[in-house]
Amino acid sequence: MTRRSCAIYATGIVCAHLLIVGIALLVGQVFQTMIQERIKKEITLAENSRVLDGWINPPPPVYMQYFFFNITNPEEFFTGRAKPHVTEMGPYTYREYRPRENVTYLENGTKVFATNPKSFVFLPEMSVGDPEVDLVTTINIPVVAVMNEVHSYSFFIRSLISMWIKSMGVDLFMTRTVHEILWGFKDPLMSKLHNMKPDVDEIFGLMYKKNGTHEGEFVFHTGEKNYMDYGKIDTWNGIRNMDWWSSEQSNMINGTDGSVFHTFLTRNELLYIFAADLCRSIHLSYVKDIEVKGIPAYRFAPPADVLAAPDDNPSNAGFCVPVGDCLGKGVLKVSVCRQGAPIVVSFPHFYQAESKYINAIDGLNPNKEEHETYLDLNPTTGVPIRACKRAQLNIILKRVLGFPQTKFLNETIFPIMYVNETATIDDNSASQMRSLLFIVTAVSNFPVIIVGMGAILLLVLFILVCKNRQRKNEVKRIDFTEAFHSFTTKDDTAYTPVSNKSEDSPETHTSQPMKNGSYIAMSPVEAQKC
Repeated sequence: MTRRSCAIYATGIVCAHLLIVGIALLVGQVFQTMIQERIKKEITLAENSRVLDGWINPPPPVYMQYFFFNITNPEEFFTGRAKPHVTEMGPYTYREYRPRENVTYLENGTKVFATNPKSFVFLPEMSVGDPEVDLVTTINIPVVAVMNEVHSYSFFIRSLISMWIKSMGVDLFMTRTVHEILWGFKDPLMSKLHNMKPDVDEIFGLMYKKNGTHEGEFVFHTGEKNYMDYGKIDTWNGIRNMDWWSSEQSNMINGTDGSVFHTFLTRNELLYIFAADLCRSIHLSYVKDIEVKGIPAYRFAPPADVLAAPDDNPSNAGFCVPVGDCLGKGVLKVSVCRQGAPIVVSFPHFYQAESKYINAIDGLNPNKEEHETYLDLNPTTGVPIRACKRAQLNIILKRVLGFPQTKFLNETIFPIMYVNETATIDDNSASQMRSLLFIVTAVSNFPVIIVGMGAILLLVLFILVCKNRQRKNEVKRIDFTEAFHSFTTKDDTAYTPVSNKSEDSPETHTSQPMKNGSYIAMSPVEAQKC
C-alpha cells in the first residue's frame, strides 16, 4: 500500500469518527444539557456563592430621576376659566443605594429572608438645578386628602371643615421647593390635625420616611429546588396574598422583585414582578432582541393590557375598589393601600392611557422612548443588563359639596411628578459576562465544531480521492502511450525498405545480393516473392 493510499484511509477513518460522534452529541444535546445544568446550579442564591454576593450588593449604580409638573395657571384652573397647563421640571437625580440586609437562610437553604433598605444621595452634576432652591407649584395634597376623608360626612360638617381650612390661609394648590415636596416639610394643616389627633404626622413629603428605610420584609426562593423559582417572592411582610383588591387574582404576589430572574429565558414567556410601591404585581412580555455593551439581551416591557380597562382585560376588574368603581385605560387607583389622598399611578405623561386623561392637561407629550418601562435581560443567565422603571404619581381632583373652591372642578387626574429609575451593568461586570457567555457558547457549540471538522476532512478526503484517481488515469495513459509508441515503431521498421535503390537497378542483383532477405523486416515485397 502506497503512502498516498494510507493517507486517504486515515483521513476517511478520522472523518467518519468525527461526523458520527459530532452528530450524536448534537442530536443528544449532551453539551448543551451539561452547560445548562451547570449554570442552573451555579446561578442560585446558595450560601457563600458569588451570585449571592452580587445579589446582596448589586454592582450597577441605580439612579432615581425625579420630574415635577409645575402648574402655571392655578387661578384660571380652579375658577373654571381654563384647563391646567403644566411644565415639566427635572431631572433631579439621586444615586440610590439598595444593599440587602438581615440575610437569613430558611428551610435548608431553599429560601432566604432579607430586607432591602434604600438610601439616596443627590447628584448635582446629573440634575438641572438645586432642589432646595427650585420652586414647584402643584396640588396641595394634604388638603385633597382631608376632603377625601370627609366626603362621607354631612354637608354641614364638610362646610365647617372647609371654612376652618380657609381660615388658615391654606388653598388647593401650594408652592414649595423640590426638596420639601420630596423629602418632607411641616404642613400647617397636618400640624393642626396632629394637635387634635396625634397619630396624624405633621410632616408631608412624597418620599418622606423612605430614605434609609425598606419596603418590607421579603422571603425569596433561592432556586435550589427548581431553577424556575430563582428569585421569586415567597412572602412579603409575612403574607403570600394581599387583601386590598377585590379579587383573589389581583391580590396575588407574583414573580420576583425585578432584580433577578431565572436562567434560560424564552421569548414567549411572561415575566412577573411584584412592585410594592404600586401595591400589585405586573407582568412583562417580550418586545425585541437588543444588545447592551456587547451582551445579547431580550427586552421585556409591560404590555398595554397591564393597565387596561376591565372591558378590555376582565382580569383587571379586581383592581376596582369598591367593586365596579373603575377608572379608564392606563391608570390605577392605589389609595386602598395608601391611606388618605386619592392617589393614582400611571406611566409618565399618561403613556398608554386614554386620550381623555392626556387632553385634560396642557403640556403633556407621552412617547415610548422617554416614558416606557422596560427590562433588558440576558436570556442565558437571566441577569438584568439594563433597566428603566418609570412611574407617575397623580391625584384625583373632583367637586366636593361643602368645599366652594371645588365648585368649578370636573373630575381630573392631575399629574404631580414621575420617577425614572435606571440601572445599567457596569463595565467590569459586562466584561465578566461577555467572558462567561463566550465559554458557554464555545462549550455548547462543541458538537457543531466537531461536525464542522468532520465536514472539512470529508472535503479533504474527496479531494485526495479525486487526485488519486486522476493520478491513476495519468499512469494508465502513459503506459498506453508507450505501448502504442512501441507498436508504431515496429510497423515503421517493417515497412522501411532495406535499400533505397530501385529494384530494376543492375546493382541489386549483381553487386551485392541480399542475405536472408525473407527474414529481414518481412516486407510485403519479400512476402510476395515467397
